[in-house]
Amino acid sequence: MKQGERFARSRKKCFPNGLPQGIVGAGLAALLVLSLSTAGPVQADELDDRKQALEQEIAQVEQSLEFLDEDIVKTVARLKEYQTQLPGAQQALAEAQGRVEEAAAQVAALSQRVDLALQTKDKINQQLADDEARMEDTRKLIGQIATQAYKQGGVPSNLQLFFGSGPKAGLADTISLADQALRTQNAALDRLSQQNAANVNAQARLEAVEEEIRSLKEQAEEALAVEQSARDEAAAEKEKVDQLIADTSALSDELQARKPEIQKKLRQAETEHAQVQADIAERQERERREAEERRRRAEAERKAAQQAWEREQARIKAAQAAAAAKGQPVPQIVPTVPKPPAAPSEPSSFGLIAPVSAWVSSGFGWRPTPAGTIDFGGSGGYMHTGLDYAAGCGTPVKAPASGSVMYAEWGGAAGNFVVISHGVVAGNALATKYFHLTRSVVYPGQSVGQGQVIGYVGTTGNSTGCHLHFETVLNGSLVNPSGLL
Repeated sequence: MKQGERFARSRKKCFPNGLPQGIVGAGLAALLVLSLSTAGPVQADELDDRKQALEQEIAQVEQSLEFLDEDIVKTVARLKEYQTQLPGAQQALAEAQGRVEEAAAQVAALSQRVDLALQTKDKINQQLADDEARMEDTRKLIGQIATQAYKQGGVPSNLQLFFGSGPKAGLADTISLADQALRTQNAALDRLSQQNAANVNAQARLEAVEEEIRSLKEQAEEALAVEQSARDEAAAEKEKVDQLIADTSALSDELQARKPEIQKKLRQAETEHAQVQADIAERQERERREAEERRRRAEAERKAAQQAWEREQARIKAAQAAAAAKGQPVPQIVPTVPKPPAAPSEPSSFGLIAPVSAWVSSGFGWRPTPAGTIDFGGSGGYMHTGLDYAAGCGTPVKAPASGSVMYAEWGGAAGNFVVISHGVVAGNALATKYFHLTRSVVYPGQSVGQGQVIGYVGTTGNSTGCHLHFETVLNGSLVNPSGLL
């Protein structure tokens, strides 16, 4: 199972009969995710790859809100999810808008090329029309010359005028004009052939231009379809972004509206916790004084017994020395004072065992306020004052050492909880706490042995998943349980 999934399944919010001690001194970090830009841009095709990272980010936010009500935690977790997804959606929108611009530019370029091709087509058509008119005039001229020469053997009057000959010209002049007409006819035929070649070439150019126009129009139609698809995609991406922004704003407004309620509950939980901590600290101080008094009395009694034993030994030695001095046998004298026992050895540690067999999903230490969130207490975070064991509901919880039950009751935000005093070892008083139990099986004042079942893991109180929140109080202060286990 992935770590993010395990976090999601074992999600919880735990604190002892209210809030951890660190929250009392460090401030109350109720987090409202309002920023829309704390996460970096995420490419659309990387969103799947970021699934596990997103789960871990949400789990981190949930851990940072574990002392709040479940619905608040879930609201902020959703807000964080929207917040993390928004940059990716904005990036996808920007990419889609870029594709729209590219498609529109392509359509514009193709439209311009079509216009230029149409202009070229018009020019070629005009050139063909002009050439055809010139060819028609040339053909008419050639036809007139050939017809007149065949029918009359001479040059018609209009051709005479055309060649500059007057009506009184002689036969020689007429023959000369006819010869000139024939030469003109040959030149016209050459010119007609050239015009026809130019016309064929222009016609070929026209066909190529028309083919280009058809191709460009097809490309333009495809580009228009691509542009429309890109615009539809951009509109869909914009709808996603707008929805994410709307959802984020709605959740932010909801949390802002509940801000006074959240602060009131936190103050109430702080008061409850402070009272329990004061009771534990007072009892531990009393236990330490009583233990110190017992140690002093025991030491005084041991010292007095040692001194009485030493005096008895001195008396016996003196009596034996006196007998020896008189030459009498040394008597074997039985001491009338018992020999004191050796000073008892005290263990240097409590020898704690883990209360459950499970992995620690949340450790002891400072929880900074995540970027883009609001810190209600103004201290930049809060102190998580215990270990969270990701154990399933119904898992037996065992006493880590022998002791006496101080509390076994309902604790509001802590749910069903138990507190055990383990007495004093080497001048240090220790108590352990267990929260969110399904139920406890011990009662206040009961003595328990190490490994004895005291209750079962649950998810009561401020908790969103089965787990055990375990704390250790040493000489009135909450300390890291890892250093005692």
